[in-house]
Amino acid sequence: MKFCTICAAITLSITSQFVFAQSTTPTPVKKTATKKAVPAQEVSNDEDDMTPDIKESTTYEYKCELKDSLTIYTNSDDNDHVALRWKNKLYRLKRVVTTTGANRFENKKAGLVWIGIPTKGMLLDSRHGQQLANDCKTAGQ
Repeated sequence: MKFCTICAAITLSITSQFVFAQSTTPTPVKKTATKKAVPAQEVSNDEDDMTPDIKESTTYEYKCELKDSLTIYTNSDDNDHVALRWKNKLYRLKRVVTTTGANRFENKKAGLVWIGIPTKGMLLDSRHGQQLANDCKTAGQ
């Protein structure tokens, strides 16, 4: 009988604490408006939206496998960006540093990656993980 009396006392104690906790009214929390921080990736996407200025650019026409073609516009004043015309649309791509020495340019918003090496170039779709154009060469290559 002692065991049951102890169990009853513990149950009563837990129950009374639970009821007491429920009966107290919570203190209202005042909500204040806060500005949300803009992630770094979203800031860089604004740059991806910019329309490239190709008026005084050097133009490189590339012919690729499967009869694809694209155009790269470079500007000697801006080595960190190129403009790329693909499927009649113009994109601004930003240089990404590589350890291999390849020229890599990306537009994260569009999901485009251009990789250029001395013998050829390729255009990739980073969203779907596939090649859009491969074995792209200029007339000089």
